[in-house]
Amino acid sequence: MKLFHYAAPQNFYPLAGRIGPWLALMATALALAGMWLGFMVAPSDAQQGQAYRIIYIHVPVSWMAMVIYLAMAFWSVLGLAFNTRLSGLMTRALAPTGALLAFLSLWTGALWGKPMWGTYWVWDARLTSMLILLFLYLGYIALTSAIEDPRRSDRAGALVALVGAVNVPIIYFSVKWWNTLHQGASVSLTQSPRMASVMLSGMLLMTLAIWLYAAAVALWRVRSLMLVRDSHAAWVQQLPEVQAHRACRGLA
Repeated sequence: MKLFHYAAPQNFYPLAGRIGPWLALMATALALAGMWLGFMVAPSDAQQGQAYRIIYIHVPVSWMAMVIYLAMAFWSVLGLAFNTRLSGLMTRALAPTGALLAFLSLWTGALWGKPMWGTYWVWDARLTSMLILLFLYLGYIALTSAIEDPRRSDRAGALVALVGAVNVPIIYFSVKWWNTLHQGASVSLTQSPRMASVMLSGMLLMTLAIWLYAAAVALWRVRSLMLVRDSHAAWVQQLPEVQAHRACRGLA
């Protein structure tokens, strides 16, 4: 199958190199458009005033922190089921970005919570489950870094990703399952948006920008991981950038 052709690092490496820059370019354009709409065009909120504008950062990074962990679980299933080397590499490549976005979600949520709730932090169900997500990301990174054997490390990380995926629906449905200070979803697939169209447009543009950014960074990082893991493989030694680097070192 064509998809399994790209499961081999030597085939995925050039593909990621071609796609990554385009994703980064689109992410930059969408982010600029989203921030212009959100911070310059959209009106202030009737209840929250200017403080609500942090949603243009907080909501997209929160969504993507959950989506990336589900993507890690997806790659983990593929890795355990088909024993593809790319699966473990992609899971590793996604984890640091997911951890960063989870941290930004908590940080921007705290900045939003201070004027809204009068405090930076409460042991709210949504906040606590998001904090657990951050710990899961950090735990995955620590575990996979501590195991030297790549295959054992990938399998152990895959199990952590799969078990931790249970936390994602808890984060999403926490505001429905428990009494919580955190407001409900402003955007739903089954209901009309509860915000002005210009506000919604800005938030969706920022969400797409964060999604493309995460994909671009993951592709850049997985290429680096491939070079490290297969540093002695013939296909790596034949890469123009590797040969150029060796030539520069020889001249030095």
